[in-house]
Amino acid sequence: MKIPNLRLLKRKSNQVILTDSVVSDMSVKEEKPSATPVEEAMTQCPKCKQEYRKIDIKENMNVCPSCGHHFVISAERRVRLLVDNGFYKPLKCKVAFSNPLDYPDYEEKIVSLQEKTGMDEAVFTCVGAIDGYDAVIVVMSSKFLMGSMGIVVGEKVTQAIEYADRKKLPLIIFTASGGARMQEGILSLMQMAKTSAAMEKFNLNGGLYISVLTHPTTGGVSASFATLGDITLAEPGALIGFAGPRVIEQTIGQKLPEGFQRSEFQMEHGFVDQIVSRDKMRETLAQILRLHSKKGR
Repeated sequence: MKIPNLRLLKRKSNQVILTDSVVSDMSVKEEKPSATPVEEAMTQCPKCKQEYRKIDIKENMNVCPSCGHHFVISAERRVRLLVDNGFYKPLKCKVAFSNPLDYPDYEEKIVSLQEKTGMDEAVFTCVGAIDGYDAVIVVMSSKFLMGSMGIVVGEKVTQAIEYADRKKLPLIIFTASGGARMQEGILSLMQMAKTSAAMEKFNLNGGLYISVLTHPTTGGVSASFATLGDITLAEPGALIGFAGPRVIEQTIGQKLPEGFQRSEFQMEHGFVDQIVSRDKMRETLAQILRLHSKKGR
């Protein structure tokens, strides 16, 4: 489909320019970070109200040591925690920025978020090995416009699915999204159909898709590729649903059950196969990949 008003945004020199879903020849290795004044500062867990140094939370995979609350984690760091030796290869996928509704200050907001997050959009795609098993890994970031799905996000997800299909690799997608991106109107909603169609083709060709639902996974993402996994995992306490609980309560005029739409509730009702804490995610994914490694892929 031809998208009107396409313009390339300015990108920092260390950002990857993606072209034709080809893996770049760069690999990235995690370096041990040094504590900054921000990390030395204190933070409070929103669940148990205990206070910790930010650096201690970070070193514990952004998980509260007391109650296990899962804080937001950056897309790149999530990947590094999963892949062998912290090495991965970013996927190339050249996608132009578009402001089809001429939404005020939209481009400036995107540029600002690129500089703040180090990401070119709300999704990060790469290839990496987990315990020796190669996989295409897609991670959405709630730090970038709440992980909302617009034209670029939909295209990057679609091209990652198509790359996994061509290379006969399993696909792992970590979702975190507030839904479709309002700044792009109906074109953002069309990404639901596009990603779902690509996933259907991947499925018909025998591909293994592991969907990992993180907090929050809502709106158009939950109504499309997030819920099409062969195996669906979720982090503890993640909000998973289409509309939020507050909207539903206002619509039906009734009080919802305790824990409604949280991952534990969704698992109890058959929507999620297993809840996996962040420290067990690499081990769990490695086991799944090992069990499915000889199924024709």
